[in-house]
Amino acid sequence: MRTTDFDFYLPDELIAQFPAKERSASRLLRLNGNSGELEDRQFAQLCDFIEAGDLLIFNNTQVIKARLAGQKSTGGAIEALVERIIDDHHVLAHIRASKSPKLGSRLIFANTFEAEVVSRQDDLFLLKIDSERPILDLLDQYGALPLPPYITHAADETDDERYQTVYAKVPGAVAAPTAGLHFDEAMLKLLQDKGVRIGFVTLHVGAGTFQPVRVDNINEHKMHSELYSVPEETVALIQTTKAAGKKVTAVGTTALRALESAARSGEIGAGSGDTNIFITPGYQFKVVERLLTNFHLPKSTLMMLVSAFAGVDNIKHAYQHAIDEKYRFFSYGDAMLIERAD
Repeated sequence: MRTTDFDFYLPDELIAQFPAKERSASRLLRLNGNSGELEDRQFAQLCDFIEAGDLLIFNNTQVIKARLAGQKSTGGAIEALVERIIDDHHVLAHIRASKSPKLGSRLIFANTFEAEVVSRQDDLFLLKIDSERPILDLLDQYGALPLPPYITHAADETDDERYQTVYAKVPGAVAAPTAGLHFDEAMLKLLQDKGVRIGFVTLHVGAGTFQPVRVDNINEHKMHSELYSVPEETVALIQTTKAAGKKVTAVGTTALRALESAARSGEIGAGSGDTNIFITPGYQFKVVERLLTNFHLPKSTLMMLVSAFAGVDNIKHAYQHAIDEKYRFFSYGDAMLIERAD
């Protein structure tokens, strides 16, 4: 398939720049992947579609304050976006500068601590942080939340809270698992009181999630790599749910990618590591029957994933409907609930 098969025109005014007043106050577009039928609902009605005994799986990654302003030791301004924390004193980072820093050069961040450029790995730089403090502590104090490129305002205190799920637990993402942003504690309690099971995986979302596919043939795209973990207790919940004939719902494409990565052998198994799984139409899903997700960027790998899940024509129709009905798009936007196409 061609990248242009996943393109669409989106008016700028439909790109949500700020979150809804309340987390669960978004709209919800329900799509049946078999019939193509659409329903316009509110996110607060989600419980109507999830049955007792069904399983919701959330991504409990926590967004780190990954954006750092600084300068080269020679004086030129730079900006670093930490993509991955290797250990307390080493990170992989994107560096924005008028000229790329040379290996062995030194960078100064927040006029407070320094880093050495150790090596380069494709578009990323390996930095050694020269500080007794762990890098997470430094980021918490001196970093800024890395809002997506289509959000035009600088991150503020509201974003610090709302661009983070209420169940975020494991630091490491540079982008939020945005389907989870709609849930508040009241919604989680409502689901649990109904008898819905809840499980967690971790996938540290990377900046590559916002990148469009730039090759014409999607099979030539090189997928970015992200760290994931699927614990034993989540695998047990999945097995119990399926044995009872109930449905597994992934809350977000990142939860889905973690689960499908852990099931590449054909059956779900606990594990962790790097995944560069690239899900396109024709993929055979092994774990997930239902997907809760936001609306995605044109020509993106996530548009290809939801098209694989629901059918290309169904997604095209649903997105045009969402545009016509003025749904809010992307990270701070509205949600879709997709029943998988058989």
